[in-house]
Amino acid sequence: MTETTLNDAPWRDTAAAPEDRVETLIQAMTLREKVAQLVGVWVGANTEGGEVAPHQHEMNEAVDLDELLPHGLGQLTRPFGTAPVEPGLGALSLQRTQERITAANRFGIPALVHEECLAGFAAWKATAYPVPLAWGATFDPDLVRTMSSAIGTDLRSVGVHQGLAPVLDVVRDARWGRVEETIGEDPYLIGTIATAYVQGLERAGIVATLKHFVGYSASKAGRNLAPVSIGERERADVLLPPFEMAIRESGVRSVMHAYTDIDGVPTAADASLLTSLLRDTWGFDGTVVADYFGIAFLKELHRVAGTLGEAAAAALTAGVDVELPTVHTFGDHLLAEIDGGTIDEALVDRALRRVLRQKLDLGLLDPDWSAVPSALAGGGAPVVDLDPAGNRDIARRLAEQSIVLVGNSGVLPLAAAPRIALIGPNADTHRAFLGCYSFPAHVGEQHPEVELGLEIPTVADALRDEFPGSEITTAAGCTIDGRATTGFDEALAVARGADVVVAVLGDRAGLFGRGTSGEGCDAESLDLPGVQQQLLEGLLATGKPVVVVLLTGRPYALGTAAGEAAAIVQGFFPGEEGAGAVAGVLSGRINPAGRLPVSIPGSPGAQPSTYLAAPLAQSSGVSNIDPTAAFPFGHGLGYTHFEWSDAASTADSIATDGEVGLTVTVTNAGERDGVEVVQLYLHDPVASVVRPVQRLVGYARVPLTAGSSARVAFTVPADVASFTGRDGVRIIEPGALELRLGASSGDIRAAVLLDLTGGIRQVDHTRRLHCDVTITSL
Repeated sequence: MTETTLNDAPWRDTAAAPEDRVETLIQAMTLREKVAQLVGVWVGANTEGGEVAPHQHEMNEAVDLDELLPHGLGQLTRPFGTAPVEPGLGALSLQRTQERITAANRFGIPALVHEECLAGFAAWKATAYPVPLAWGATFDPDLVRTMSSAIGTDLRSVGVHQGLAPVLDVVRDARWGRVEETIGEDPYLIGTIATAYVQGLERAGIVATLKHFVGYSASKAGRNLAPVSIGERERADVLLPPFEMAIRESGVRSVMHAYTDIDGVPTAADASLLTSLLRDTWGFDGTVVADYFGIAFLKELHRVAGTLGEAAAAALTAGVDVELPTVHTFGDHLLAEIDGGTIDEALVDRALRRVLRQKLDLGLLDPDWSAVPSALAGGGAPVVDLDPAGNRDIARRLAEQSIVLVGNSGVLPLAAAPRIALIGPNADTHRAFLGCYSFPAHVGEQHPEVELGLEIPTVADALRDEFPGSEITTAAGCTIDGRATTGFDEALAVARGADVVVAVLGDRAGLFGRGTSGEGCDAESLDLPGVQQQLLEGLLATGKPVVVVLLTGRPYALGTAAGEAAAIVQGFFPGEEGAGAVAGVLSGRINPAGRLPVSIPGSPGAQPSTYLAAPLAQSSGVSNIDPTAAFPFGHGLGYTHFEWSDAASTADSIATDGEVGLTVTVTNAGERDGVEVVQLYLHDPVASVVRPVQRLVGYARVPLTAGSSARVAFTVPADVASFTGRDGVRIIEPGALELRLGASSGDIRAAVLLDLTGGIRQVDHTRRLHCDVTITSL
């Protein structure tokens, strides 16, 4: 078609109803053109060096674009996130690629472009924000929403339409390598933070993608891409609620299926999940995209399909709409199944309808659509700044709020100590702050000849700036995961000559065994990697006060240091501004307000265990393994003191369809301004099925100046006490209930007993999910 003819086509008529535009276009397409819209192409995929997706080298077949493009193309996979490319040149290259795509197909339809954005836009020279586990530590959805809006603006400016984030998996076993990509071990915290992230991304015009739906994090022994054996109740009450909240409240437009098989059924082929629950019950009307190569895995790994065509048919039937990252099963293999009568073309139309509606909503079917992204709209040299000052300010605020002061004997904040020994493998490296989906760790390490592209100070850099009058001597002592102890002598000598020791330990993020944290970097136990624990014990033995700074992607057991270290500071890969945040906490310039989104274990081998556990999962006299955390979920200290008083409820009984008010006064009794995080937990003493001892149902960040007070009020609906009953139906049972107000799951400051009255009440996906919160200054 000519451009004039195209502009007159009914699917280009912006005055027509969107549904009519889509249906008209579908009717005009051949079967091959339809299927072409259901696939992505990874033209820049790496074929040498390390993988950035599971089994990438085995699954990534060459694609003949000259043969493919005349039929159209659904998506372009990671044009910025596959190799280092100057952002402006990348935007120009993408523009020309889109012009080629639209010129090649007879409808002039461009491709939808997706990128990773788990800790910022995963592109060279783009801001490296803190990882999701650090978002969880902030307990601050508003700040996370601000961050994701900035990420979305950057993505949109260079021509990207979809971001593959956030991760809503609930941590069930901290040995799992992808813990750093999660928001924590509590479904409610994850749901609220993830929903805020999606809202920011979507409001910037980017299609957010919930992943991984569902169960990926519950794998046996914490191994990546391993079988999952959980009951329907754990899935319904622990793993699904974050997804349910995000779908109801965020405006999300895409969901990615998990690699998981649950009790033998792969989610990529599970219509009960991808269609019955997700669409028919929850009302999701966006696209379901495949995790990379996930459809082919139905044949190659799960072995529930004998051919790639059977795999394609199973996924399409279940409700997968788009194959990513590239054409593998939804091309000729799917066409052959349709030609052979195995699968109805109507299922292709079903998926295509969702894909085209999404393109229409993005403006890709409009006559005035342009391949020129806003970053290049002014013409001239293609110079694009993806790490401006505004981004760095957001990254700094997130990093500062995410640092958790885990323990402090009084040594912190540090006075201007004349001699500081800075020891440890993470003391003088920028990699200490970056998660596995940051561009430098994800792709950049495979291109050592290319500069980092970002200014990322190390802890050593930041401490020298923070303590200009101190003598700071560094010694690595050991590597992150090596077994050599030859550096111990130097490190211990430096420690003995100092007034205070700052030991900076932890992880190195990577992929598929190239790190100690990240996708495919699972841990056999929660000991610190390599010989770091031995180094730490040696430092403690010097008798010098030791401040332990952990820069990690998961929590680690700390042995005797949990009780003997002068202070413990935890950072979860806090991004490019992380060094300043750590230094500010050590000096006292920053009053820390982070809270643990995951428990720090007391023992390295007592896994899996999280705070969200039933009575039988607690310490007992009939097992020699004690799973008690050294520091529990929600824990965090600061440099001021808060007093809680006057906890009260508005009633001592409510109906199973009612609500109750709960209030508490919080006073900053210290001499510094600070933030308290008031956490509301629910305890159900007796239920018809086994319940966790307690679970988070609400929280509030309460900033208070020194000496001031605030009244925190929760409105608690009975709905938050619901759970899945014996028959698989969600219910609220009458009986005793306890609402606990705490500074952490292990520090309950007040408890209010209630009676739920009336009959058993059934609830569904329309139930109330939140306790409304108001904070009133006194």
